[in-house]
Amino acid sequence: MAIVFNFKTNSEMNIHEYQAKQLLAKYGVAVPFEIPAQTLAEVRPAADKIAASGSAKVVVKSQIHAGGRGKGTFKTGFQGGVKVASSVDEAVGFAEQMLGQVLVTKQTGAEGRQVQTLLLAAGAKIKKEFYLAVLLDRNNSRPLIMASTEGGMDIEEVAEKHPDKIFKEHIDPALGIMPYQARKISAALGLKGDLFSAGVKLITGVYNTWWETDASMVELNPLAIVELADGKETVMALDAKISLDDNALYRHKDIQEMRDLNEEAPLEIEASKFNLNYIKLDGSIACLVNGAGLAMATMDIIQHFGGSPANFLDVGGGASKEQVTAAFKIILSDPNVKGILVNIFGGIMDCNVIATGIVAVVKETGLKLPLVVRLEGNNVAAGKKTLAESGVAIITGDSMADAAQKVVKAVKN
Repeated sequence: MAIVFNFKTNSEMNIHEYQAKQLLAKYGVAVPFEIPAQTLAEVRPAADKIAASGSAKVVVKSQIHAGGRGKGTFKTGFQGGVKVASSVDEAVGFAEQMLGQVLVTKQTGAEGRQVQTLLLAAGAKIKKEFYLAVLLDRNNSRPLIMASTEGGMDIEEVAEKHPDKIFKEHIDPALGIMPYQARKISAALGLKGDLFSAGVKLITGVYNTWWETDASMVELNPLAIVELADGKETVMALDAKISLDDNALYRHKDIQEMRDLNEEAPLEIEASKFNLNYIKLDGSIACLVNGAGLAMATMDIIQHFGGSPANFLDVGGGASKEQVTAAFKIILSDPNVKGILVNIFGGIMDCNVIATGIVAVVKETGLKLPLVVRLEGNNVAAGKKTLAESGVAIITGDSMADAAQKVVKAVKN
């Protein structure tokens, strides 16, 4: 694998494809004529408008926060979350099979996602597909534009099999994308003549979308050369994905309104209300940790000693007693949890604040599950004293390894 930087920030909000294209269009990126529909009553008028625009085909695309939609399968047995219809009636027929049904793809897992929105788009006569993305390269703290002539494929697969076909251009954040850089990328994609100029405009628009929306990633796959109704060719974003940095959403009220809670796990929604970073996993040992790096290490060491983590839960560097209480309640809402490991290293955080919160929530909930706590750092002596004098059943760990072994043993017993 040739790509070593991280595609994901600690906290992101995803939006649907049609919403991503709406943002891109604001910055001059060419997108197909398309209309979202959330009910079957909206489908036929939308398909009629697309057909009236001169398009011989109507593309019906399931809108879920997961890739691989075209190769997915609905739980009803209907194949494909993306269909190309040759008539309005056929488009309506596809919509009836898709809207409200659960689509399973490689990224959704076996539970799948219910399709609650469809995107109806004008069919594009595709001549050539490309890949284009903007993200943050954490190795040098600069924006990075990635482009490839191998569009339509997973970029990880391209990086593994054809690393020479990935073009990378770092951008100085103080200057923004320079015209010569957009021209370099357009040339690297092999665009010429009017297509070259169109590529420069589109690439600049994609970067500006990333920058102005505080996105963590903007990805077009595929970006394509398409033939228009008049026979002319242009470059267009046929599919788009945008992930946004949660920490900057307060600056973008319009984007906040794009959040689709139907696409998020209920416990993750609840965690976000308390500014907790929570991701549910399939194991039985819950983790409550401060700091993303320590959380990852905690999950690894649980796995190392034969356990399986039930979640990623980062309470942050300065969690309050209220946040700790909320975190415990979220953990206990998962019926798969059989034990809890609290692993806190107090820097900014006061270990005694955490200890007080732990004792309070154990008493409030009447916790019966094994609870192992490892505290280290700021005011740790007071924290340990609070736990020892609490009168509640808490197992203490002297080190991360000791705590992990104790919780795994307690769960197995």
